[in-house]
Amino acid sequence: MDFPPEELNEYQRFVLRMNPPRINIDNTSCETATLLTVESSNRHGILLEIVQALTDLDLNINKAYISSDSGWFMNVFYVTDAAGSKIRDHHIIDFVEKRVSSCHAFTRGVGLVQPATLSDAPKHTIIELTGRDRPGLTSEIFALLAAMGCNVFAAELWTHNMRIACLLHVSDDVTGGIIKDKEKLQRIKESLCNVLKGEQDPRGARMDFVSGITHTERRLHQMMYADRDYERDEDDAERDMNGKITVDNCEEKGYSVLHIECTNRPKLVFDTVCTLTDMHYVVFHATIDSDEQKSYQEYYIRHLDGCILNSEAERRRLIKCLWAAIERRAFEGLRLELCTSDRVGLLSEVTRILREHGLLIARAGVSTTGNNAMDVFYVTSKSGYDVDLRVVEAVKREIGQAVLKVTPLNQPASPSRATQPMRSRFSFGTLFGMPSQVLHNLGLIRSHS
Repeated sequence: MDFPPEELNEYQRFVLRMNPPRINIDNTSCETATLLTVESSNRHGILLEIVQALTDLDLNINKAYISSDSGWFMNVFYVTDAAGSKIRDHHIIDFVEKRVSSCHAFTRGVGLVQPATLSDAPKHTIIELTGRDRPGLTSEIFALLAAMGCNVFAAELWTHNMRIACLLHVSDDVTGGIIKDKEKLQRIKESLCNVLKGEQDPRGARMDFVSGITHTERRLHQMMYADRDYERDEDDAERDMNGKITVDNCEEKGYSVLHIECTNRPKLVFDTVCTLTDMHYVVFHATIDSDEQKSYQEYYIRHLDGCILNSEAERRRLIKCLWAAIERRAFEGLRLELCTSDRVGLLSEVTRILREHGLLIARAGVSTTGNNAMDVFYVTSKSGYDVDLRVVEAVKREIGQAVLKVTPLNQPASPSRATQPMRSRFSFGTLFGMPSQVLHNLGLIRSHS
């Protein structure tokens, strides 16, 4: 059984302390990727933390073999950098080793996850927002905060299935620090809730001040999951003709077997592992194989209590939640990068311009370094079609040609490539009958005596 750290006894805690993650980085065994082998005593959530660490370093997981039975796990990752090359810089390799080796609950406090960049701002008030999305909502949120004397230091915003989730780090524009005035905080909360509610929304809106977050992207997944953005009216099979998710039971071995085939993109593995972990499923074995077009993932899972997925309703719910996690960052449109001097009201002004030109903000990432604002907006047209180049030029003229960079991201896989069957892949289903010596030779197990 794989227990979370807070439920372990003293002996189990001692075993974890004595066996922190160990990492080996190999640049010779594979011609196209750097091979990372990570070994450790097992506990619930450590797989997510390792995947999260690699993702935070902008590394792509092209292949992976994961095995975590009998209280020990061994993960083999084939990774490349953002440009698709091996990791050759020794400084980066050293940083990867330190970062992955730190993925141990007892080195940072029980249950804590290494924070992402957004949560490195303890001197700011943190706001969580969820509600129904609509055209212009992002602009209204930033305009309201500017009007109430709040400067947005950092933000991350996702939309999916007509829902919105947003994490904001704001400061008082007078003091530059945490907003301490309780009356002002209450006015901000009431005003944001009113903006979020908009038209009649049966699910309602939520706005909270929080003291801190574990990891920005994981928290956004949790917020959208709690807001039930996975609920849809149409049939699952009609949503994505280039992908497939199935859940079957392997009664003989006592696992539920999850198969995911979909269009590949950065951070896909993190999104799926994050969803499984937060839905309290344990990954015992897994294989991942991806190329530029498609990704194939296979997980052998159970509940935390050791049970497999027995009901059809539960299997369908897991499939819906995984599709939502995959789709939240799938995007076709324009990526706008803004780099300019920061000032109060900048976001309100920029998002107003985007709204007035008929552009919808699907995702946004806002950060401030010193006096410079570095913001990224993923935008589409209201019609859902490609953004008119004349609109793009008009936006650049109004915001500033020198401070706005535009990158098209609407280049999905061609139908002929997307519908081709994937090449033959290694699967853990072929391993159950293999002798241990064969697994040892593959590098998937090794002696710990």
